[in-house]
Amino acid sequence: MNKHWKTGLALALCLGLCASPAFQDVSEAAVRAPQASGSVTYSNGIATLDASNASQGYCMIQYSGGVPKIKVQISKDGVTYTYDLNARSAYEVFPFSEGNGSYTVKVFEQVTGNQYSQVLSQTVSVTLADEFGPFLYPNQYVNFSEGSSVVSVAAQITAGADEIGKVRAVYDYVVGNFTYDTAKAQSVQSGYLPNVDQVLAEKKGICFDYAAVMTAMLRSQDIPTKLVVGYTGNVYHAWVNVYIKEIGWVDNFIYFDGVSWKLMDPTFASSGKNSEAVKQYIGDGANYKSKYSY
Repeated sequence: MNKHWKTGLALALCLGLCASPAFQDVSEAAVRAPQASGSVTYSNGIATLDASNASQGYCMIQYSGGVPKIKVQISKDGVTYTYDLNARSAYEVFPFSEGNGSYTVKVFEQVTGNQYSQVLSQTVSVTLADEFGPFLYPNQYVNFSEGSSVVSVAAQITAGADEIGKVRAVYDYVVGNFTYDTAKAQSVQSGYLPNVDQVLAEKKGICFDYAAVMTAMLRSQDIPTKLVVGYTGNVYHAWVNVYIKEIGWVDNFIYFDGVSWKLMDPTFASSGKNSEAVKQYIGDGANYKSKYSY
């Protein structure tokens, strides 16, 4: 879709939304809950891969061995996502973020230091029933459920809004209420995963926290949202991309300044208090390079 057409449509939608006396009423969406239903499983007695809902955009993995540190790798077309598997005797959710095709899922046990031994490898063919599935369900990086505080707060702040209004409400809430946690940024360890309810309660965090909270809120409203990890300059960073039905994937053009859509970077917008310099930086897509989507 042409970017100028996107911008014009976005402006028209915003003007129509602002001119209306009330937001369009949209019924509350049910929070999607991943299931290890057991219809398609692969197991060797140590690790179990449940691919029953691959068509919904995710798989679930359970480890029952005794090694304390476990890695999961999910690869497709030369792109490899690497995760820590933290749960024991319980399933964790991992998305098929790269769309349709053949994925290789591997589970590794730590031998010593950075040396790991493969304990499970399985190819899974994925044909998505809904291309947005991977970005609607919770997963290890965006971990929420129907009872999560982020879900109830999202419902409150988006009540009565249409889709664009919901995106704006969530963005404004995070940018307006959260502060950047410099101490946490300096001490965070490899393998850190956001606890979205804790971040919401404390109203502070690092870029990963901001993006995870916003992604959880929007997904709970059934709005496809990608938590994107990549680089801004030489700095590892996280931000979000959102799908809006009337516009499409708004990959780098979601902050609306009254004229055009800008990249949605809640961390910089919040810490910079939406200053003009920050807006200009966020608005330049050349400043961002995505690597992974969760």
